[in-house]
Amino acid sequence: MSILFSPLELGELKLANRVMVSPMCQYVAEEGKATAWHMIHLGGLANSGAGLLCIEATAVEPGGRITPGDLGLWDDETEMSLKPVVDAVRRHSNVRLAIQLGHAGRKASSEVPWKGGQQIAVADGGWIADAPSALPQKEGEELPRELDRAGMIRIRDAFVSAARRADRLGIDAIELHCAHGYLLHEFLSPISNTRTDEYGGTVANRMRYPLEVVDAVRAVWPKHKPLGVKVSATDWMDAGWDIEQTIEFAKALKTRGVDWIDVSSGGISPLQKITLGPGYQVPFANQIRKATGVTTICVGLITDAQQAEDILSSGQADAVAIARGMLYDPRWTWHAAATLGATVEAPRQYWRAPPQRHAAIFDGVMNGAR
Repeated sequence: MSILFSPLELGELKLANRVMVSPMCQYVAEEGKATAWHMIHLGGLANSGAGLLCIEATAVEPGGRITPGDLGLWDDETEMSLKPVVDAVRRHSNVRLAIQLGHAGRKASSEVPWKGGQQIAVADGGWIADAPSALPQKEGEELPRELDRAGMIRIRDAFVSAARRADRLGIDAIELHCAHGYLLHEFLSPISNTRTDEYGGTVANRMRYPLEVVDAVRAVWPKHKPLGVKVSATDWMDAGWDIEQTIEFAKALKTRGVDWIDVSSGGISPLQKITLGPGYQVPFANQIRKATGVTTICVGLITDAQQAEDILSSGQADAVAIARGMLYDPRWTWHAAATLGATVEAPRQYWRAPPQRHAAIFDGVMNGAR
């Protein structure tokens, strides 16, 4: 039996298989509000056959957007814009639905990728970003504002408010974004956090604020709904955040009832030096899983069904998250099931789609039509 297509429990949430559609920014929201694109995009991926679909990185306040086109969940309008999308997914798919909540920190006020992705200056319509320390993401950018305690409380409470809104929408799970050089990762990394108060210096101090956010969200997020955290396991830089510190962070997350850790890497600085290759981040997930026993999800250049199966069958991770591969092939999970001799759920309207040799991949039978 395929491990990839075996069930997985995240807390009390049962997934049909171990394929997750990664949260992937689309950069087409309007003042944080979901649009018809989100209906089309998420609606299609909801029928991909994956066990879990995660809505893209969603800002908890306007200043926490990476770009002006980022999705948000900070007021009634942004919440109501997501409701028809969530309702449509629920009506036409049994996929479990998560949302990734985050704050861009010093990487906020950036152009969308197809316009270069660089910082938008205040004079050009951008805004001053918030950060643990007044250090820019790269030389020449406008300095971010170093957060004082009032600012930290404001953002923590914004995460809490967004979690409550996600629950009202009927979202099944939350993933908090502590990776890729965004705000919570910025507190963790000594590259971006040079504070001299109780939130800087030692590993314990640098972990303090992200853990405060986790605690605050866990306190309001229903106990039967799982909470995950996305981490960058290493900054890929000397004297930066690394796997040993990530393991310490993961142990602290485990004591707080976090149900999974989604293991990525990098993003803290353009000076990072990453060695890319198929499954290049899987060893980090493996180390965290073995050191802590926390359920881990691995990401990063996982494109092949047998590759994903081998990762899970060898115990390196508990699930795989597919991003670019799912955009390129929105039926990736169907094709993986065909390769591995497994079955997957699909809408009845599509049961006649597979070629005859793979007709058994769907949990259903088409008896013909007039």
